Amino acid sequence: MKLNELPIWEKPREKLLRDGKDTLSNAELLAILLHTGTASKSAMDLAGEILSMDGGGIRSLAEASPEELGRIDGLGDAKICSVLAAVELGRRIAAAPGPQREDATNSDEIARRYMHSMRHYKKEHFICLMINSRGGIIEEKEISVGDISSTSANPREVFTDAIRRSAGCVLFLHNHPSGDATPSEEDVATTRRLMEAGSILGIPVLDHIVIGDGEYVSMRGIGLM
Repeated sequence: MKLNELPIWEKPREKLLRDGKDTLSNAELLAILLHTGTASKSAMDLAGEILSMDGGGIRSLAEASPEELGRIDGLGDAKICSVLAAVELGRRIAAAPGPQREDATNSDEIARRYMHSMRHYKKEHFICLMINSRGGIIEEKEISVGDISSTSANPREVFTDAIRRSAGCVLFLHNHPSGDATPSEEDVATTRRLMEAGSILGIPVLDHIVIGDGEYVSMRGIGLM
């Protein structure tokens, strides 16, 4: 059944306006973004195919590419852009600081903020937070995407922007796509190498937080730093 054939009380846009956005299913929210279907598929059909992509449900959209979405028959550039723009807006909202000044020296607070977006990544993302003397974040820099190694977390790449921004210290985060936040031997070795570089440069490493699926580990908190 096409969206325009649904009873008025069941149409997603009307439901959203009447009952609120939190009452809609993931498929209904996607159908609103898609706006229309095709001659053979409704917007709800297309939404269902998107949610079935990779068997990951709504989580599969966290790192979906235009090429992946383009494999679904009926999704043209306009619809793909609408979906990916909405995903990116959601990520930015989740990562945006609240109205209170954020204390970047509080590892638990930082971990909770980044958990929303990083827990769904399919690859490891290594992020450096540059922090001023008052504990505020000056800049966030994604250093690499992929396994953390001596190449992807090269001290020169990591500290270049921290020096440029006159950061007082830095804090690192990276995610484990497996969902297990336990630091690996490579994580520990990389962290210690970066700590040595930071010590020489006068930019101490405050912490290295590993994000899993619904859990996180502060390497300083468990005595690995």
